[in-house]
Amino acid sequence: MTEQSAPQASESALEGAPWHKSTYSGTNNDCVEHAALTSGRHAVRDTKDRALGAHTFAPTPWQTFVTAVRDGSL
Repeated sequence: MTEQSAPQASESALEGAPWHKSTYSGTNNDCVEHAALTSGRHAVRDTKDRALGAHTFAPTPWQTFVTAVRDGSL
């Protein structure tokens, strides 16, 4: 992905976001979290270092990624 499709989100955009931990996350803090933002974008962050912020994705690239993971093509 390019920086254009995955910019870092501002703190205000992430404030109060409904974060969900991946069901594929391990027990050693090697987790990622996802949030669907009110703007329609999707945010992803590393649970080991939430202070680093999150990357956000527009709906179409996010859905393409999710579909590729689900169908095993990624």
